[in-house]
Amino acid sequence: MKRWRYGVLAGKGRSGVWVSGNTVMPRPIRFEKIGNYGDNIQADLAMASPDPALLPNLQLALQAAIQSPQLNSYHREAISPQLLRAVQPRWPYPAEAFLATDGGFDAMNLVVQTLVSPGDRVIIEDPTATRLLDMLDNVGAEILPLACDSEGPLPEVLSTLLVKSPVMVIYQPRTHSATGHTISPQRRHELTQVLASSATLIVEDDGIGDLSVAPAWSLGAAFPERTIHVRSFSKAYGPDLRLAVLSATAEMVKRIQAWRNFGVSWTSRILQDAVAWLLEDAATQQQIAYAKESYRVRRERLLQALAARGMLLEARDGLSIYIPVLSEQFAMITLAARGIAVLPGERCRLGPVQFIRVSIASLHEQQLEMIASALVIASGREISLSANL
Repeated sequence: MKRWRYGVLAGKGRSGVWVSGNTVMPRPIRFEKIGNYGDNIQADLAMASPDPALLPNLQLALQAAIQSPQLNSYHREAISPQLLRAVQPRWPYPAEAFLATDGGFDAMNLVVQTLVSPGDRVIIEDPTATRLLDMLDNVGAEILPLACDSEGPLPEVLSTLLVKSPVMVIYQPRTHSATGHTISPQRRHELTQVLASSATLIVEDDGIGDLSVAPAWSLGAAFPERTIHVRSFSKAYGPDLRLAVLSATAEMVKRIQAWRNFGVSWTSRILQDAVAWLLEDAATQQQIAYAKESYRVRRERLLQALAARGMLLEARDGLSIYIPVLSEQFAMITLAARGIAVLPGERCRLGPVQFIRVSIASLHEQQLEMIASALVIASGREISLSANL
């Protein structure tokens, strides 16, 4: 029996016609390349995953969640009443509608699958989260890289890209997963001014959520009719909760829910109501504050160890640090030879800037000096440096 392969033809003006996407075997190529560093790795600093020791205990939350009056109902509600009550006071703008999803990347994938068609142009920060690039490649979008600095996306670059009539701009409003930067108040104002002259959909991916040192904010306060705000609770409260919440207009949530009805239809009410309980529990919130401070201390200790060796980096936020290197290939080989795995920038960038991302989430004190020395060698620089991104 002959097996057919299907694609979509998309025109790109003078660049000709191209086939966008492969619907036979879609794969997150960038994401699948993360890992598999061999048996010699003693310090795996590639994944910016939360330290299990710093996550809250879920026992009481799950016990409370199984008391949900909606438990085991086949009613396809967008979000449980308990979770809605817990998140609304914390939300950065008065959104019209909410939807619970199975994690932040599930939310982003739903948005991309529902609202982006093959050949559509999408603006996204460069660098960005690895899996977001995979999602856009999978739907056959034309990706428009948006350059950033330490304060966030560059307004002048965004203004230029908007002329190309993109359907969507995707960015991370709080702690950035690759660089650790947080958008400054001044930059927020500048981005608002640039976006005011367009009708482009705005998608905000708050992946680190409550572990961010920055307060929550959203362009939805200025553009509620075309903003989708996604907040993940996985890194702060537990990856196995697989929970995020997105907000948008009622019409957009309806469209996303309609696509979701092909599959799971709703997120487990047990998980939703467990997160609701955690959000309203004072002891849990103290644990989140303790985790946030612990990650800050781990970041600071590694930065201090690097500074003592002549590598000066800007103190930022997040579960990792961004280190510019002269060659990612050299850095990866050098570190692997010393039993250290990190994330090469190529997994999450579109431009030429070479860097590595080093997780501090589970960094052990006894490995600190060895890791710092190896990172300086891997950078390919013997003099002091500061990040440009």
